[in-house]
Amino acid sequence: MYSAVKKSCFDLKTLEMYRLLGVDRVVIYNTSCGPELHRLLQRYTQEGFVEMVSWPIDQHLNPSRRWLFSKHGGDVHYFGQLTTLNDCIYRSMDRSRYILLHDIDEIIMPYQHNDLMSLMNMLQQQHPDAGVFLIENHFFPKNPFEKSANRTMPQWRGVPGFNILEHIYRKEPDRTINHPYKMIVKPRAVEQTSVHEVLKMFGQKFKVPPDICCIIHSQFGNVVQQPLEQLHVDTRLWDFKDRMLPNVITVLRRAGLLKSEE
Repeated sequence: MYSAVKKSCFDLKTLEMYRLLGVDRVVIYNTSCGPELHRLLQRYTQEGFVEMVSWPIDQHLNPSRRWLFSKHGGDVHYFGQLTTLNDCIYRSMDRSRYILLHDIDEIIMPYQHNDLMSLMNMLQQQHPDAGVFLIENHFFPKNPFEKSANRTMPQWRGVPGFNILEHIYRKEPDRTINHPYKMIVKPRAVEQTSVHEVLKMFGQKFKVPPDICCIIHSQFGNVVQQPLEQLHVDTRLWDFKDRMLPNVITVLRRAGLLKSEE
């Protein structure tokens, strides 16, 4: 199982979360990154868990830097994300049973299974003709956040990134409007994809009920305070934190971003 992501606001815990969920490799299309992030990603690359695809598209074109092309313009939409998604599908056809297509601030989270492969085995058994599984997007706003989660590991306060464990307040999606999905796909069943839906495929697609699996989408760029009465508490990520946090500490130490005695 592969996960294809664009690099934006990076959180090491996202990678470790996917490792716990049974993902074999994460493919990152990297436009640029600082030295600390580079060291971290190099560690993962040496282990074989991360595949870094150099994507210096801004050296050749003027890409739009946000998703709304009509507003942000440019020569190509949002750093050429459509090309990266299709590239990952084709490069993975002979080596992966499933591919997760999403951004780095999104975690495709099973709610009734302990890992993604158990989820997919169940879905594939129930829907044997499906090659595309649509996963509903659930936003977890930047504000409010759970401050106690930030006190869990005070030694990494100086480490760049954001803490996904802080974001436990989920906004219910408005299903009366065009609501975005991301996807888990069988690469051999897809001929061409867009961001939120497959354009050409073989077989059928299935919308996965959100109580079985949904996307935990941390809105790190959203600074608007959401009223608590409009949000739902969702601590699913905390089910994994006792296994995830020691792994994060180990990786940070190996990359030289934490002192060994901390």
